[in-house]
Amino acid sequence: MDLLDYSEKSVLCWLATVSADATPNVSPKEIYTFINNDLLLIANIASPESERNILINPKVCVSFIEIFEQRGFKVKGTAQVITSEDNNWLEYLSALKVLAGESFPIKNIFAIQVESSAKVMAPSYSLFPDSTTPESQIEGAMKTYNVQRKSQ
Repeated sequence: MDLLDYSEKSVLCWLATVSADATPNVSPKEIYTFINNDLLLIANIASPESERNILINPKVCVSFIEIFEQRGFKVKGTAQVITSEDNNWLEYLSALKVLAGESFPIKNIFAIQVESSAKVMAPSYSLFPDSTTPESQIEGAMKTYNVQRKSQ
């Protein structure tokens, strides 16, 4: 199980921030990419609360879960709000535009310096290790959510 693989498998990531009065905020993010194992970029399309919180307290946590396997990663780190005036703006914007195209107006970018990462997974992986596999989780999720695999 690899952090970069799971970030690519995940449809959304979840960014957790904290306000000045210590109120937590968790917000889904659709456009994100890793530059390398240590630098995660998230497009700020419509997240004024996340932006405000990062400017006050840059410590964040981001989770990536492959919803059918029910496992993934969380990363903790320090975020910075990158604007068009920053030296890395064009490089970071280009990396995100590969995913976003021109459909999403990117206001600014949350650049997260990864300080730690850890695997996260559904409890059944540890409670029933002999019978829980990614394949069994996928099969169970497909039944639960009444979805089918797309034919190739």
